[in-house]
Amino acid sequence: MTETTEPDVSRTRIFADLTPLRTSPDYRRLWFGNTVSWVGQGMTSLAVSLQVYDLTGSAFSVGLIGFCSLVPLVVFGLYGGAIADTVDRRKLGLVSAFGSFVLSVGLVAVTVAGVERVGLLYGVVALQAVCLALNSPARSSMIARLLPAGQLPAANALNSITSTTGMLVGPMLGGLVVGWWGYRAAYGVDAVTFTASLYAMWRLPSMLPERGEGEGAARKRASVLDGLRFLGTRPTLRMTFLSDLCAMVLAHPRALFPVVAVVWYGGDARTTGLLVAAPALGALLGGVFSGWLGRIRRHGLAVLFAVAAWGTAIAVFGLTRQLWLGLIFLALAGAADTTSMVFRNTMLQAAVPDEMRGRLQGVFIVVVAGGPRLGDFVAGSVADLASPEIAVTGGGIACVTAVALLALRWPGFARYDARDAAKRP
Repeated sequence: MTETTEPDVSRTRIFADLTPLRTSPDYRRLWFGNTVSWVGQGMTSLAVSLQVYDLTGSAFSVGLIGFCSLVPLVVFGLYGGAIADTVDRRKLGLVSAFGSFVLSVGLVAVTVAGVERVGLLYGVVALQAVCLALNSPARSSMIARLLPAGQLPAANALNSITSTTGMLVGPMLGGLVVGWWGYRAAYGVDAVTFTASLYAMWRLPSMLPERGEGEGAARKRASVLDGLRFLGTRPTLRMTFLSDLCAMVLAHPRALFPVVAVVWYGGDARTTGLLVAAPALGALLGGVFSGWLGRIRRHGLAVLFAVAAWGTAIAVFGLTRQLWLGLIFLALAGAADTTSMVFRNTMLQAAVPDEMRGRLQGVFIVVVAGGPRLGDFVAGSVADLASPEIAVTGGGIACVTAVALLALRWPGFARYDARDAAKRP
């Protein structure tokens, strides 16, 4: 990895680089609005799970919530990216955010009215996932238009703080609010927090996709297939997805945490909660202490090291029988995941033509949404056929091996230099 000859303050920076927040009012509003709305979504996610369990008493029914959100994310993720490459991304982001706001208001209304239908909750979760699948490619595609290329790693690190804050703070606040004031209060807070995201989107300038010289101004549709063909001709960009799948499919032990908590550590549900929270906390700390990421220019090499670090940390976690030590390695894995995410996102934003950014971000959503679920299935299957130790430690070793083989197969990925992104896509 190479370093730039930046001022000393950049070389010694430890905490997250706040330059994007200082230099771009549009990005600052967007970041703040997304952070607030992510916390609200985390509250609603927990509240829906609790309400479904209250109505059914079935853990299986609670598990169906994930399925109801996964299918729309996968199905509409690709099409949401294609739409983002066709229309004004600001308008798409505004409409989809307003849809999420309306759905939150709807949850408040049905709860106040005393309607207790599990199917209705499933339907709202599915529609929320559709709104997210439309909103996320549009929002992510805007970042490269709001900031110079040199600030994209810092912006993506700040975005990681947004998502991990939502995952950690949202459910905790949701539990407190539901316990004190009930479900309607949690849904109401979520609706209010969406106004911050709506305001940020409303203040943005028009974000029509830029067309290359060969695109033609008259073109009206962006094809999903064109986006996939483009990805098929760009091995370096393709590697950003394949490397992430190595981590999420081969070394994703989340589904085994309830078993691990009892069998390895002699714990209970609270121990499981600690295991679930540890990677998210590590990811949050990775974002907070991300100041050094801006000096890295070999983004592909950084991704390879980060994915290998994830696999190594998971493999060692599988060998631990001390809870505190296991939590440390899970946190290290979460921090490595943040590093990988920052550089993979930066590569997708900087090395992709603007007219293709939405579609590539749609593929990103499909990978992010589907990879961990497939990883849950792989981990559970291996643990059932062999043992949890083999599933966790073997999965970590398989992740490191797979990413090393991919690096050998496409050596250009490790040579990718952010200063030459346009020439080496």
